Amino acid sequence: MMNWEQLLSLKRQGDTAKRLRIEQDDTRLGFEVDYDRIIFSAPFRSLQDKTQVIPLSKTDFVHTRLTHSMEVSVVGRSLGRMVGKRIIEKYPHLEQIHGYQFNDFGAIVAAAALAHDIGNPPFGHSGEKAIGEFFKTGYGARYKDSLTAKEYQDLITFEGNANGFKVLSQSKPGAPGGLRLSYATLGAFTKYPKESLPHKPTDHISDKKYGFFQSEKELFDDVAVELGLINRSAEHLSWSRHPLAFLVEAADDICYTIIDFEDGINLGLIPEEYALEYMVKLVGNTIDRNKYNALQDTADRVSYLRALAIGTLINESVETFMKYEEEILAGTFSHSLIDKSAYQAQITDIINLSINRIYNSREVIEKEIAGYEILSTLLEARCKALDNHDTHYNRLIQKLLAPADQSEKSLYANLIQICAEVSTMTDGKALRNYKKIKGLDVK
Repeated sequence: MMNWEQLLSLKRQGDTAKRLRIEQDDTRLGFEVDYDRIIFSAPFRSLQDKTQVIPLSKTDFVHTRLTHSMEVSVVGRSLGRMVGKRIIEKYPHLEQIHGYQFNDFGAIVAAAALAHDIGNPPFGHSGEKAIGEFFKTGYGARYKDSLTAKEYQDLITFEGNANGFKVLSQSKPGAPGGLRLSYATLGAFTKYPKESLPHKPTDHISDKKYGFFQSEKELFDDVAVELGLINRSAEHLSWSRHPLAFLVEAADDICYTIIDFEDGINLGLIPEEYALEYMVKLVGNTIDRNKYNALQDTADRVSYLRALAIGTLINESVETFMKYEEEILAGTFSHSLIDKSAYQAQITDIINLSINRIYNSREVIEKEIAGYEILSTLLEARCKALDNHDTHYNRLIQKLLAPADQSEKSLYANLIQICAEVSTMTDGKALRNYKKIKGLDVK
C-alpha cells in the first residue's frame, strides 16, 4: 500500500539532504517552483507552435499545445485542490504532523499537467507514429541488430510521454538534472510508469503505453523508490501509478474531449445543433436557459456549454477518485477516472463524433501526411550524418540540425537523442528545416 507522506516527496534530482514540507517557505513552495520552472523552459514555450488538433493550422479558432497545456493545468489544479481537501480531512496527520496543505496537491497536479505534452513531437500523435515507422520500416530499421530489444522498442514505438520525462530530467551543460522537479511532480507526470517492453502486457491503464526510455530507467527507478510506488513486475521495470497521475490524466481527458469538440464546432467541422444535442446530455440540469438564450453567436453559446461541461466532469472525477482512493493506493485500480464516470457514455459519444468529424477530416489527414514526410526527412538526414559524419554534406547537416558532439555516446544514446531533438522542434521549425534540406528555402 502506498502512503501519501512518501507520495508527496519534495526530493529533487541530486539532493543530498531531505526536504521536509513543514520546513518549507510557503511563499516559495517547492511544488510551485516546479510550475515556474516548467513555464519558463524553452521546451514548454515551443508548444505555442505545436497545434493541438489541426497541425500547421493558422486559424484563430484552434488550440495550440501551449493553450491546451495551460487549460489542462487549470483543470488539474482544481482537481488536485478538491481531492487534497478530502485527503487532508481523511488523513489529518498529513497536515498536523507533516505540514501538508490541500493546495500542495493542486500545485503538484497543476505542474505535472502543465508539462504533460512537453515531450510530444511536431504534428501530434502522427509525429510519434512517423518516428516509430522510420525505425521500423525506414532508414532507421538498419539499427535493429545493433540495439537491445528494449532499446529498439523505444524507437519503433516512440512515446511522447517517455520523451517528456527525458526533457524534464535530462542533464545539460550547466544544468545537472534538467529542470530538477520534485519527485512528487515527476511521479504525477508519469501516467505509464513502465519501460517499453513488454508491450501492453495487461489491460491495466498503466500498461497502455510506457513512460521512460532506457536512457532514463535508473532515474525513474530512483523516483519510484523515493515515492514508494508499488513494483508490479519482478522481471521488468514496471510500477503502480502515482495516485495524482490519475488526476493529471483526468484533466487531459476532460480538456481534449470537450475543447477539441469546441474547436471542431468553431471550425465548422461539427454543426452547432450537434453540439447542443451532445452537450446538453452532459450539462442539461445546470443550464441557465435565460442566460443561454441571451448569447448571440455560436462561439459564445458553445463556450458557455463547455464551461458547464468541464465543471460537471471535474466534480465527477473528484468523487470517483475518492470512491476508489484505497484501491488507487493499493495499485489495484486499473481504469482511468473518466472510464468510471457516470457520464462515460456521453463522453464516448462526443469523442466518436470528434473522431469522425475532426480527426478524420481532410485537413487533418493532409497535414499528417505532410508531417510524416517532414519528420522522416529530418530523421534520415540526422541518422546519415551520424553514420557518415566525415562527408562534407553530412558535416553541414550536423551544423544545421545538431552542432553538439556525439562521438562519446553509444549508438542508442545518439539515436534516442536525435529523436528527442527532432521532437522538441515546433511544427514551423520542422517545416523550415525540411525546406532547407530539400533546397526549397534558398534565398
